[in-house]
Amino acid sequence: MDTIFTIFLLLTAVVVANIIHLVYPKIPLSIYQIAAGILMASLPTTATDFTMHPELFMMAVIAPLMFNDGQNQSFKVLSKNIKNILSLTVTFALVAVIIIGTALHFTFPQVFSLPLAFMLAAIITPTDAVAVKSLTTNVTMPENVNTTLEVESLFNDASGIVLLDLALAAFTSGTFSVTHGIWYFSYVFFGGIIFGAIMGNLLITLRMKLMSRHVDIGSIVIPINVMTPVVIYWLAEEFHFSGILAVVSAGIIHSILYDRLRLTSAKIQMATKTIWSIISEALNGIVFVLLGLLIPQVIGRTTPTNLLKLVGLAVVLFLVMLILRYAWARWRLVNLKSKKETRNRDSWLLALGGVHGTITLSLAFSLPILVRERPFAFRNSIILISALVILISIIVAAIAFPIILPRKANDYSATEFHNALVKTVQYAIDELKANTEDRTEKAIIMDQLSSQMTQYHRINADVFEKIARKTHQLELEVIEQLADEEKISERQADWYSRIVARSIYNTGNHTFMSFVSTVIHRIKWRIIRHRNAKIQAQHRRHLEQQQLHPDQFMSFKNVFNLLNQRINKYLDKVQTPKNINEITMIRRAYLQRSHFFNRDSKVDDDRINALFVEAFQLEHSYVQQNLADGKFSQSLANALNEHISTDELVMVQSIE
Repeated sequence: MDTIFTIFLLLTAVVVANIIHLVYPKIPLSIYQIAAGILMASLPTTATDFTMHPELFMMAVIAPLMFNDGQNQSFKVLSKNIKNILSLTVTFALVAVIIIGTALHFTFPQVFSLPLAFMLAAIITPTDAVAVKSLTTNVTMPENVNTTLEVESLFNDASGIVLLDLALAAFTSGTFSVTHGIWYFSYVFFGGIIFGAIMGNLLITLRMKLMSRHVDIGSIVIPINVMTPVVIYWLAEEFHFSGILAVVSAGIIHSILYDRLRLTSAKIQMATKTIWSIISEALNGIVFVLLGLLIPQVIGRTTPTNLLKLVGLAVVLFLVMLILRYAWARWRLVNLKSKKETRNRDSWLLALGGVHGTITLSLAFSLPILVRERPFAFRNSIILISALVILISIIVAAIAFPIILPRKANDYSATEFHNALVKTVQYAIDELKANTEDRTEKAIIMDQLSSQMTQYHRINADVFEKIARKTHQLELEVIEQLADEEKISERQADWYSRIVARSIYNTGNHTFMSFVSTVIHRIKWRIIRHRNAKIQAQHRRHLEQQQLHPDQFMSFKNVFNLLNQRINKYLDKVQTPKNINEITMIRRAYLQRSHFFNRDSKVDDDRINALFVEAFQLEHSYVQQNLADGKFSQSLANALNEHISTDELVMVQSIE
């Protein structure tokens, strides 16, 4: 039960951190998540006494994240950057571990033996591209540097794991063989890549056979895809390959499949990407919350004096790694393809972009508790140093990136997007209204389209009530006119007057109390309609006695259709760009009421689907026309078209 509650608290902390980041996005999301973890650690519950199980953490959290990174990476980009990948993930990793490990050993010979120093160096070598993305949300990272950081983080995790295993084996046994080390590194590194590629191809073959024999296999293919990284990681580790490289390799193979099947399995790809987006964001958030949760535990096991020393050592290690990465880029040992005037800046960006995160944390906690049947005395200190290096790298990058890099500047704001969307939808509605055919079906379509217009806008209550009062007054005038013409009885006129006084205010929003009020309101309508049937019969007999044709008497439904027609004419007359959202809300209320009173009418579902398609085509046409006229920028037009296309997809799925 505690495990379930711990997972619930972790997800809650992630969600709260995300909400705060939405409100104040200037601080990177990862820092909010770490802070949420620290606050979570102070809760008076045993559920926060979390124990990190490295193997489970790597398989259930890190493996899915790395697989998703792999399947989102372009194979063409990887093939073009193969030299940079080998330079940073193999050569630089080895050089960094040797330099840092040797420096630690000779600076603190009584504390750090050579294997122990190499262990710490291997742990702080891997970088985290996800953390970099979190830190560069509001700034523009040069594409060449960003690509290099992404491809590096895909493969240097395995280098860190292999080098840590070698150092740990040497520390445990007391001996180290260079030949064995090279063989072990090659077997684990390249074996993991080959094994992952083979497994990825086998799964893709299975998927292709299923797709060739069956049409709708999303419920089979998507779960297989989600389980793939866990299964491949576990199998690779059983064969003593690098599980991380295996899932990355399998992910890259899947990315090739997605490129080839871009349109042949669009529905499955869309669903898969959506699910993986949710999974990856949740897992990344959990990693940083866990970091914040574990920091107080580790610090609590360290004396204040020793803590200051470890903080100082963490700062020095971070600076050494920063300088090494800068020198590696500045001396062109990695090809950033920078121009001469930006070479120095890009080198610093590559150095600062070496932010540490998930793998560093998991490697630190993977250290054994016992070595040679004795407690591993340095385990807690190494974990704390690693956590501090992660924090320092995140904080420094969070400060430095906004100083070095320009802020991301959309040529449109959220308000401009919402206003453009409202105009686009209104155009489609106006075009549909111009054709008087299919009134019932169009009423349904226009109600659905109008929901997009009211979703993002805060209604001006004064404007809304002013227009609503006017429409209510207009309805009363029409009802009075019908009563004078004896098309409805006086008693009916009284009922109509009392009901229309409430109908507008009971629709148009979607709060729970509004829903309850609407249900009560509709129950009252059913009672009135039942009573009204008797009055209709009496009124018809009265008309016949006066030798008036019964057709002069208006039915319950026709009265409200007439009211809606009059109201729509009035709303068309008073609509302006300033009150369009309030009028849209009122139109929705009348459309819903019309749909309610005409629900007994036959509706052509095929015609509704055709009208939906027509409406979306009208929206796309409006966007393209405004783009051609220079009223919409290219980026704004792209955003609007993407929004419309998503609506189309939702509509298609609802039809199915």
